[in-house]
Amino acid sequence: MRREFADRERLAAVVRAGFGSARRIDTVTRLRGGTKKGVYRLTLDDRSTVVAYVWSPEENFWPAGRRTEGDPLDDPFSDASGSELFEAARTALAAAGVRTPEVLLLDRSRDRYPADIALVEDLPGPNLEQRLADEPTVAARTVARLGEVLTAMHHQRETRFGKVAAVARLSDPTPEQRSPVRLVLDRTLSDLAEAAGRDERIARDRDRLTEVAHRLAEAVAPRPTYGLIHGELGPDHVLVDGDGEPVLIDIEGMMFLDIEWEHVFLRMRFGEHYHLLHPADELDERRMRFYQLAHHLSLIAGPLRLLDGDFPDRVLMLEIAAYHTERVLRM
Repeated sequence: MRREFADRERLAAVVRAGFGSARRIDTVTRLRGGTKKGVYRLTLDDRSTVVAYVWSPEENFWPAGRRTEGDPLDDPFSDASGSELFEAARTALAAAGVRTPEVLLLDRSRDRYPADIALVEDLPGPNLEQRLADEPTVAARTVARLGEVLTAMHHQRETRFGKVAAVARLSDPTPEQRSPVRLVLDRTLSDLAEAAGRDERIARDRDRLTEVAHRLAEAVAPRPTYGLIHGELGPDHVLVDGDGEPVLIDIEGMMFLDIEWEHVFLRMRFGEHYHLLHPADELDERRMRFYQLAHHLSLIAGPLRLLDGDFPDRVLMLEIAAYHTERVLRM
């Protein structure tokens, strides 16, 4: 498809609504990395800056098909894009005392822009990933503070799992859900099948990996409550304010689920800095082992699926898939 991204002309009415009729846009810079929404830094005529989030089909690089599957009331891994999910996640995070960029305008009217759009506070410095690379000693304080933030989030509990917006809409009595372990197992086997169809090494080991997935899932005991998790929290999804406080972004996928799902991803993405998060003592190692396999297979199938479309940073997606393929084969 030919994609029409936002520009000064298309964003002018939104800026006027947010800052008054006298405000003008000088420059629009599309920030890299987003796959489901457009993220733009707008420099205004008074040299101030603001970030625009655009939830438009033209900004979503995921091929049609699997990303739309799943009932969001039952499947926390169904498509995580949209202003409703964003707003519900912000509300839940605010209740837990977690900082996100301040929202200056959220417009779903489609009168000023042909998609849902938000203007949010700009925090233009390096994100936490870059700070850890450049100034690891200084950034360590922000990581430790992030650990406190995560503890506050994970202590928010629900008896159902699912996306924050979906759980908030539910009322008693509610239908029975599959267990999260069954849900993750089904997803893992689907990712395995997809990865095997794209990589002959995975295909050769598919039967053994299927056995491993079932064995790891069967070892996990039921659990009655679930914690609030980000779902994809790498250091690139953490900005840092002027006081060194972590500020969470890309929050649409926020969900209630086993906190081990979060910690497996944190451990992969923070690497040698993971211990600075002071991970919880009560983490279930059986869940961690099962969810690690699930994450690895998801991070093979997902990036390769993304490349079925026209996502521009193809080298990065191939590198991610190759890395996680090696990890799966070691398992």
